[in-house]
Amino acid sequence: MGHYPSVTVLGGGAWGTALAQVAAAAGRRVLLWAREPEVVTSVNRDSENVLFLPGLKLDPAVRATAGFEEAAQSDLVLAVPPAQHMRAVLRGLRPYLQPRAPVVLCAKGVERGSLALMTEVLDQEIPDARAAVLSGPGFAKDVARGLPTATTIASRDPELARRIVATIGLPTFRPYVADDLVGAEIGGAVKNVIAIACGVAQGRQLGDGARAALITRGFAELTRLGLAMGAKAETLSGLCGLGDLVLTCASLSSRNTSLGAALGEGRALKEVLAERRSVAEGAESAPAVVALAAKHGVEMPICAAVDAIVGERISIDEAIQQLLSRPFRAEGA
Repeated sequence: MGHYPSVTVLGGGAWGTALAQVAAAAGRRVLLWAREPEVVTSVNRDSENVLFLPGLKLDPAVRATAGFEEAAQSDLVLAVPPAQHMRAVLRGLRPYLQPRAPVVLCAKGVERGSLALMTEVLDQEIPDARAAVLSGPGFAKDVARGLPTATTIASRDPELARRIVATIGLPTFRPYVADDLVGAEIGGAVKNVIAIACGVAQGRQLGDGARAALITRGFAELTRLGLAMGAKAETLSGLCGLGDLVLTCASLSSRNTSLGAALGEGRALKEVLAERRSVAEGAESAPAVVALAAKHGVEMPICAAVDAIVGERISIDEAIQQLLSRPFRAEGA
């Protein structure tokens, strides 16, 4: 099975930059499309993304552009904009793509309003694209430094998945193939919301037991929604579900967990967001995740509490009290 010689990464944030570094380390020609002129300039002039991944020298094979036409010329596209901007970026790229272009969706979230997963957004914007999802546990700064990471490449086309693995796989970046797109997407989207809850518990100094409970019961919520939407249980308990949940909820390196911790310490959401360039996907996707749960008749009380907190409809203390006041029930229920 051959590989794709050239790769475009759509999105010049930390995760997109890390994936560009991975592709370059695997020997590919890499083009990083970025909306921010400062990113394009610093990558091309200094081999560094000064805005989103400062202090890390990039492989010289990574070049940057702000042009969709140039970005569309690569053999493989990794789409890594924030989930709420995925549609606009794909729409900008669409006029220049070759028919049946392979597109790997690397953003973790649910589109607000439409409640669309990223694969559904791709299907609506570029219907003939060959779709795959990259999801799993990994922090951008660790992946960019070459620290060991395992991830999932999900596609209904096994040949496409294997070729993507051959293109970006490394001894320190190990992709595992799956065919469950829904499971890969739901795991990544829901874990970001649960991570905010874990951060709140840490900021409120509720102890390690509270975090363990939130991870475990959060995984139950993730699983209920995933199964209701047709995901496979083994996908949800794998790297892109349970694995990603554990990593994200256990570390303040996560943007979502650190956001929750700041809220738990009593800081205002607007104040925290104003200090950040990077997006906390859990805060953006929480309303859509809760709406998806309602649509599928699934109970997700932790996600609902996070949605109410970030929507500023309830105080943190009230949300905690509501969760602690829920009726006792069997664990498997």
